[in-house]
Amino acid sequence: MDTTAAIYGRVGFAFRKASMASTSADITMTKILAIACVLTGLAWNTAACAEEPAKKAAAPTPVAAADGPLTEMDLKLREALVKGASMEEIAKLKEPLARTPQEAIHALKSGNSRFFGGMARRPEISANERRAQILQQTPFAVVLGCSDSRVPIELVFDQGLGDIFAVRVAGQIVDPGTAGSFEYAVKHLKTKVLVIMGHEGCGAVKAAMLPAAEQKAEPEHVRYLLDQITPAVTNIANIRDPKAKMREAVMANIRKHVALAKENPVVKAAVATNQLAVVGAFYEISSGQVDFLETEEELRLN
Repeated sequence: MDTTAAIYGRVGFAFRKASMASTSADITMTKILAIACVLTGLAWNTAACAEEPAKKAAAPTPVAAADGPLTEMDLKLREALVKGASMEEIAKLKEPLARTPQEAIHALKSGNSRFFGGMARRPEISANERRAQILQQTPFAVVLGCSDSRVPIELVFDQGLGDIFAVRVAGQIVDPGTAGSFEYAVKHLKTKVLVIMGHEGCGAVKAAMLPAAEQKAEPEHVRYLLDQITPAVTNIANIRDPKAKMREAVMANIRKHVALAKENPVVKAAVATNQLAVVGAFYEISSGQVDFLETEEELRLN
């Protein structure tokens, strides 16, 4: 594996090669290609990279056509490259989507509104932004959600690469494994909100409501998951409507694991300094809408 110094050395060599270009535009594009070559593990003098500037020059379409129209981020990258920015400086060009817990929650709500309203942007990033992500990630939210294939977290909140640190396990349980993941996101990635998100028709919650004899027939590790959910759904009110009863069970499980997450020392410290908010969420598969549980009353354990 390349060290940082080795990567910088290769980029520097590629940049010196770029000085042979005849125009500033050529220099900029050659530097971008140099970074592309370095990040993909190609040597600058290989045919794949050395011949690329000529191919671009011969192409009748604009240079940006390969990746679509130039974005504001593309322009920032080109400017940074012309000035000889380091790879770390390039990776830091991306502005965080949220600087406070309130902004983070708002970003998730706005993204979900686009999603269930049929106006999702499906955020894409340019090839250069994607390559720069090799050096760091800057997610604004960590979401502990269910493994259910119908609940793709980034799509539900209409977010792109690097925006959400996603942790997924059946029943969105808080245990040592999932806690380690969101602790990392809070402490090292400085995420601004921790969301515990359950969903409509959760199979894990439904299984946790089965008689103990039926649960014992499940494999060992499935039983472990059910054991983390059962206490939350044992005393669910006797609701006649099956769908309403399932929603209440999922809500109870969300509240239980929000409470557990709030007791985590790393989470507690971040909340105490107003660097993090911990909320619950319920995703309705049939509509695509996410309902947030934010207040003490909404999160109160029965």
